[in-house]
Amino acid sequence: QADLVESGGGVVQPGGSLRLSCTIRSTFTIAFKGWYRQAPGKERELVASWNGARRSANYSESVQGRFTISTDKSKNTMFLQMDSLKPEDTAVYYCKGMGTSLTYWGQGTQVTVSS
Repeated sequence: QADLVESGGGVVQPGGSLRLSCTIRSTFTIAFKGWYRQAPGKERELVASWNGARRSANYSESVQGRFTISTDKSKNTMFLQMDSLKPEDTAVYYCKGMGTSLTYWGQGTQVTVSS
């Protein structure tokens, strides 16, 4: 059994910051793959992908320079630091992990950017 447990969402004013966390709780190996988001009425979209072997990230053009992925292997946790938030960043954010053949998703955490 495997769970990806997310936390850190909330309401923030434009220009503010939030840090999302995603912790893997599993009896087998799951690799972090990145963060996605889904705004109301829109499809889920990739925010940032993570390559654990290279410890490198790629970001969507809309968040490049504002969002940063990091990981804490000792805590089996991946973070998404979000700075200079904009109203268009409002969405439910999901972390993604992959096992040998299956994809796993966090439960989602709501991020609302509003004045």
